[in-house]
Amino acid sequence: MKALFALTGLIALIWIFPHFWYNKADPSVVSQWLDVRTNVAGWRFENVAVDKSAERLLVADRLHNGEFVPASAGRRTAPPVRVFAAWRLKEDPREIGLFVHTPDRCWVQSGWDIESTAPEVVTVPVHGRDLSFERRIFANRGQRELVYFTGLVAGQTLPYRLDHNLSVSRRVVGSGADDRVHKANRWNDSLLWRRVVESFLSRRPLRGPKQFLRISTPLDDGVAAADRRLREFLPLWLEPEHAGAAH
Repeated sequence: MKALFALTGLIALIWIFPHFWYNKADPSVVSQWLDVRTNVAGWRFENVAVDKSAERLLVADRLHNGEFVPASAGRRTAPPVRVFAAWRLKEDPREIGLFVHTPDRCWVQSGWDIESTAPEVVTVPVHGRDLSFERRIFANRGQRELVYFTGLVAGQTLPYRLDHNLSVSRRVVGSGADDRVHKANRWNDSLLWRRVVESFLSRRPLRGPKQFLRISTPLDDGVAAADRRLREFLPLWLEPEHAGAAH
């Protein structure tokens, strides 16, 4: 009987501990969701349906996916800007995490290769907030794309990077592996576990309402021009969300 009580207490402790530990908000970090716009002057938004299999994996409460194409004469030669946003307002422990399938993983699994580039992280001012984005260049059959992505938890930026899939994806791309990213080569990756430790030490929430943002553009006119286009476009696409708009 004592063993049963001890086992029950241990299970209860394991269940309660994350709720107790991961509850620290950073008072120096703004807590506000970001909404998305489709009416950007000089650009026309075209909605793109999310693949059903991807939609099932994300289990998002709200999805926004599409691309902006130049609509004004002065921009007609500019490449498009592709955008994606997902919101999950309630955490379900039975579902895969919203931040698990970053482009480092899902794009590589779809056949894209990751090119070496620097910097891997950029900070972009967006309506008074400095947002940190992972920065990548992906290539597939002659097409090259510059990609920025980031996440928010409870309206706050993350205290750790979303690069937990990066080293694995680089390794499998370099080896030419057909199966790309799978569980075996993820669980033995030191970078993944380093991010887990950083998250634990920060005590910032892992669970709770989340928002994932991705923006990209082809490298038709060069890397510098693509970086400039994404930096300029982010404040046009994103805006501070009005209270209660996502809930």
